[in-house]
Parts: sequence; C-alpha cells; structure tokens
Amino acid sequence: MAPVVVVERWSWLCLFSFRLTLWAHMLLLATATLQGYIGDVACPSVCRCDEDFIYCNDRGLSSIPPLPSSASVLYLQNNHINNPGLPTSLEHHLAVHVVYLYDNELDEFPRHLPPSLRELHLQDNNIRTIPRTALARMPLLEKLHLDDNSISTVSIEDHAFVDNPRLRLLFLSRNHLSSIPSGLPASLEELRLDDNRISTIPTHAFRGLSSLRSLVLDGNLLANQRIADDTFSRLSNLTELSLVRNSLQTPPVNLPTAHLQRLSLQDNDLTHMPRASLDGMRRLQRLDLSGNNLTTLPRGLFRDLDSLGQLLVRGNPWHCGCNLRWLYDWLHARGNAITVRGLTCHGPEKVRDMALKDLASQMEECEVVRTAGNRDRVGGGAGSADSSTTLSPPQGSLFTLRSKRPGLGIPDSGLDYTLGSSGVGKNMAINVKPLSHDSIRITWSVAQPTSSFRLSWLRLGTSNAMGSITETLVRGDRREYLLTSLHPHSSYIICMVPLPASSGNKGRTMSGDPEYDEALVCAKAETSELGSADGNQAEDKNSQQMSTLPLAGIIGGATAIVSLAFIIAILCWYGHRTGHLSSRDHYKRSSTRKSKTYDDYIESGTKKDTTILEIRGPGLQMTPMAACPPLQPKPLREDYIIQTIFPSNGTGLYKGGSQVSNTGYGTNRGYREGGIPDIDYCYT
Repeated sequence: MAPVVVVERWSWLCLFSFRLTLWAHMLLLATATLQGYIGDVACPSVCRCDEDFIYCNDRGLSSIPPLPSSASVLYLQNNHINNPGLPTSLEHHLAVHVVYLYDNELDEFPRHLPPSLRELHLQDNNIRTIPRTALARMPLLEKLHLDDNSISTVSIEDHAFVDNPRLRLLFLSRNHLSSIPSGLPASLEELRLDDNRISTIPTHAFRGLSSLRSLVLDGNLLANQRIADDTFSRLSNLTELSLVRNSLQTPPVNLPTAHLQRLSLQDNDLTHMPRASLDGMRRLQRLDLSGNNLTTLPRGLFRDLDSLGQLLVRGNPWHCGCNLRWLYDWLHARGNAITVRGLTCHGPEKVRDMALKDLASQMEECEVVRTAGNRDRVGGGAGSADSSTTLSPPQGSLFTLRSKRPGLGIPDSGLDYTLGSSGVGKNMAINVKPLSHDSIRITWSVAQPTSSFRLSWLRLGTSNAMGSITETLVRGDRREYLLTSLHPHSSYIICMVPLPASSGNKGRTMSGDPEYDEALVCAKAETSELGSADGNQAEDKNSQQMSTLPLAGIIGGATAIVSLAFIIAILCWYGHRTGHLSSRDHYKRSSTRKSKTYDDYIESGTKKDTTILEIRGPGLQMTPMAACPPLQPKPLREDYIIQTIFPSNGTGLYKGGSQVSNTGYGTNRGYREGGIPDIDYCYT
C-alpha cells in the first residue's frame, strides 16, 4: 500500500507542475501580445513627440493622425482641421487633458473629445453654436476658450453648461453676443465678453455667479441707462472689473466694493465722478480713468482708497484750479506709495501742460476749508465709524478742533488737509500775514456787500484740547483788520463770515445753517518768536543791501566800459586823422617810381614794355619853378616842377633808381586822362 500511495502522489505533483508551467507560458504570451499591440501606434511621422506632449501644430493637417495612447497634451493649432477631420477614436484617449485646436477650420463645436479633458482652446475658428450634448461629454472641463468665433446669444443652447460643474474660465471675446449668456455655471471665476454687441445688462444677468472674480466687458455698447442698478452688486467676490470702450457717462452704481482690486473705466464718456462712486473700495489697487472728459474730481472721492497704488488719468482735460487743491494735498500725503500717470493740466492757460504735483506756488493761493456739517475725509478723524488710515491728523490742525461756544462755526475733524495763510470761500476770501511776534494783519475781499463781518480767532495749544476763542464784529465797509496782543510763537486759526443785517444787529447764532457754513472762511497763521522781529528786520535790510550790490556793480561797470570805449574812439579818430595827414605828405614827397608794379600799368592803361629797360639816358629833368607861380611863398624852401621827358621813340619812361616821380599817374597818358596838362602840372 505504501508504494502505491507514493506513486499516486508523485503523479499528482507532476500534473500540477505541468499545469503551472502551461499557465505561465500563456501569461507571458498574452503580455507579449499586448505589448506588441500597444507598440504598433508610435509618434506620428508628421508630428514631434516629447514624452506625452504631442506637437502637430503648423503642419497643414486637415485631420488628426493616430496618436499614442500615452498622449496628455495635444498641440493641433494653426492647421486646416475641420469637423470631419476629428476621429471618433479621440474620445478613447483617456490620458488627454489639454487640447489646442485654435486657428483651424471648425464650424461646429467638436464632438468625440476625450472625457478627461480639462482645458480646451477653440478660438479663431468659425463655430456658431454651443450644444449642451457636446459639453456634457467633458464633465471635468475647467477652461474653455471660444474667442474669435461666430457665436450669438441665441445659438447658445439653454442650460448648455449645466453638466460642467468645474468650469472656472470662459472666454467669449469677439463674437456676436447681444446680451449676457444665461445658465452660466456657478463655479465660474473668470468671464470675458469683450468686443461683442452687448448693450443691456438686466438685474438677473449675473445671478448665481458668486464665485466670479474677473469680469471683462470692454468694447460693447453699454450705457448707464441700460445697466440695472443692482447688476454688479451681486458679484460680491469680484476683484477685477473692466468696462473699457463703452458709452458710460458716470461709473455704474452699486459697484462691488468688498474685494475689488482693479477698476478700468478708460475710453468712455465720463464727465463726472459722483463723490460716493468709490466708497468702500479699501482694497482697490489700480484705477484707470484715462481717455474721458473729466475736468475735475470731487473732494472726498478717494477717501476710502487706502490701498490705491496706481492712478491712470491721462487723456482728460483737467482744469487745475482750486477745485483740485484737495487732490494735490492727497497726492503729496501719499508720496511714493502711489504712482500717477497723466495728471497734466489742460487749463488754465498759465499752467497748461504742467503736472498737478508741480503746482506748489499756485496751490498755495488756494485753501479749501472744511465747514461744519460737511464730513468728507481722506483719513478717518476722531470718532469716525470707519478705520481708514490713509492720513493721520496732524497735531494742532483742524482735525482736533471742537468749538466750545455754539455761536462759532469752526471746521470739524473731517478736514482733508491743514489750513494755509489764505482762505477762499463761496463768497469771500481772506489772507493773513504775521507782522510781528504779537500781531497779525488780516485782509479780505467779498463778492457782495454786507453790513458786517464776524471775525473769530483761536489759539492752538500743544495738545488736542481747545484753546480760547475770541470773536468780534467788524463793519461791512472795512477790508483790513489788525490783531494785536497775541502770544509769541503761537499758531492761530482765524475765521471770518459775512453777516446779514438782521443777524449782525441781533447777534444771534447761525451755526448749523448751511448758508452760514458755506460762507465761513478760515486761514492759519503763526506769530514769530519774541525778539526775532528786530533781527528779521536787520536781516531784511542786509538782504536788501546785498541785493542792491550786484545792480550797482552792473551799472558802474557798464558806465566804465562806455566811457573807456568813448575815449578809445576819440584817440583812434585823432590818430587816424593825424596819420592820414602825415601819410598824404609823405605820399606826395616820398613816393618813388620804384613802388610801381605791374598792376599800376594795367590801371593806367599802359602795357608793360621791356624795351624801356634798354633806354640809356636820363628820364627826368628838374628845373627851377619859374613858369609856375608858388602856391604859398616860403622863402626857406626851393620849389621845383617835375616834368616827364618821353624818349623820341615813345616807348615809355626810364625807370630810375632814386628819381622822384608822381605815383598817381605813371605815364603822360595818365595825366591826359586825368584832365591835367603836362606842362601845367605843378606840385610843391
């Protein structure tokens, strides 16, 4: 029994080994077969493959060639691929997640795309419709680019994007849309609808798009009248809003303020910026108002723009008067924290083409005073409900003033900036000038006559506490007042308001009256230190004397130069005259024949003849002057007459070495042409 059992077990063991070997060979055969099948589809010969990136762009293809199954990114742009050129096998490539099919010849939304697709580029084709069934095949789609096609609002199927819950980016720029597409997915974060024909935006246009962060509506037909009031207020998470190249006259109302960082309103028809249009935009970093018709901006427009770093305002006809004094101060307070482009003055004429930040002297003449009940601010004052930190109130300025007496209206803590030495109000302007350590001179002008003025002045202390207020009534015909007995080296706030006849006589309080608040004008002055007035006067005298020294030097130098030039001119004239007389005398007595040149022959009309050199004999004869009466009898001199003796052959004169001759005329012909007879020519 034992041997039989052993043999039986051995048989079973051999059979099990045989079956195991057979299964192993079959598995190897299947693996080899599968590997051979996959290896049949390699990189297409017309394309270039870099691992799982397939580059088939710019190849002139009309259809997509067979692709490796490992492909994940397909570059198929800039070809001639049409819809029939998209194979149905493309939807089996489950590794593909990005496809570039822009700039081809597609006229329908492609079907049979891989369901694993996350990013699809179809711009610059001729696609007309967006069917729901085609998008439903791509449930993982996150980015869809459909720019530069022929899509209209009615060609987008209802609820076309309902099966794309992950879609975050949708570009539909440069199509034929006339309104905002409906049924957009709630997951959308970036939407571009620029350069379409959108003219109306109803209230429900962006309903449900609470995740939208970037909205671009450039180049449409939008106007204020066709935008619902609550259109943009629903976009609570919006960080970028672009409304460039539309027909807006003012910014749309109820803009989202909580997270907005970039606001672009350039190239519209903006003529006015409402004061509250930018309220609450504490995170705004970039504001572009270029290419509009803005001439001014209201004070307090930027009061909440704590984070603003770029302000672009070029291409506007800015009028740089006192209306922009607040902006001038605001920009200087921000310093290098903000970059401004294009804030160049268009008027008045004296400041044309100048930057607003460079108008220091012009802006010193303006002073816009913040009156009671007018609570515009750049930085939050004490007791303000908000926490703006753009500007901290300077010590001793009107940020901290509180009036103790109800009868005096003093600007409150919402003032945008400190006062200067002048103030301009609605109906009057004042100017203050310290004269000494205890006196200040006040002058003013008014637009309309008034019966009296109320003049009030307040000394500022070294803390936020109020100082003492003093006030007086001034007759209406006066235009100047001198404050005396003031404290040296102290700052004073001086306010003046014209009073009507009734209030001036009764002396009743008008604080809180809007007309009173608008008429109140204030300025600030500081008295000098005690004992510094004499020193200042001495310095002024010294400076005046020093200033006259250069002028006196210039006048004295000019006088000396003119006198010297006159003396030199007289000497030159005298020397010239004396030299002329002596030269004439010398010319007449000492000229010799030797100075005659060839040019003299030409001038006298005689050709130079070398035969004259062969003459042997005297050429001149000197005889006593008997036939010619003397011009002036001078017994000490002997007078002679010089006569020219011509040779018999008439060829010319003998040129003596030291003989005296007249250089004025070289020949007898010259005498004759000069009208002087030969025998009558006498010279002394």
